[in-house]
Amino acid sequence: MALPRKNTQPLGDSLTTPLFQGSVVLLVIDRIKQALINDELKPGDYLPSESELTRNLGVGKSSVREAIKMLQAMGILEVRRGQGTKIREHPSEDALNSMVFQMILAKGITKDMLDLRKMFEPAYTVMAMERATEEDLQDIRQALEAFEKALTESRQDSSYDLAFHMAILRATHNPLVIRIGETMMELFDASIETSMRTLPEVALKDHKAIYKAFLARDETAIREAIRVSSKSWETSLTYK
Repeated sequence: MALPRKNTQPLGDSLTTPLFQGSVVLLVIDRIKQALINDELKPGDYLPSESELTRNLGVGKSSVREAIKMLQAMGILEVRRGQGTKIREHPSEDALNSMVFQMILAKGITKDMLDLRKMFEPAYTVMAMERATEEDLQDIRQALEAFEKALTESRQDSSYDLAFHMAILRATHNPLVIRIGETMMELFDASIETSMRTLPEVALKDHKAIYKAFLARDETAIREAIRVSSKSWETSLTYK
């Protein structure tokens, strides 16, 4: 019996043309990706059955199963017993974040990664400034106050610094921006921990400047405050 699908249009070439070369599992994944890009499949749809994919793509069942497992780990697919394999409406929050591993393989904090933060942090902070609700502003202020309290009690660590940035990220209300920001912050956690030990007062001062500019809705001031903040901890880093 055919699996139910929201998309009633016939499948395009992506999932009906046989594969011929390369890593079969990765090619299956690529075909599913192309089917999504081409709107042959949409979030909420069910994949064709394992037998259909095996027959249409001209591959073994083991390759199809492995591809589905990988996409499931990435939070793209959801396997439902008795129903089939569904394209998620939204990426799973506990999905494997391959971007983290890609950055880890860069072996340390590279200049490219620092360039990414210099470009990305001002952009998401300005976006957050434009979209922040009263609840968001309260969360950001509370994160800053918790940072200051921890510093007065000499128990500051990277979690307080990251909580401030994460509160701003959440204020963007953009799941893709939040995901990229989380990945970036995870990679910088160790270096932020170092700054919490060596320059905590400077870090707090810089965060207060960012928050002040944020409240004033002053984009120029936000970018300058972030530039100063980045420079404060970057000088102590060893990078490639």
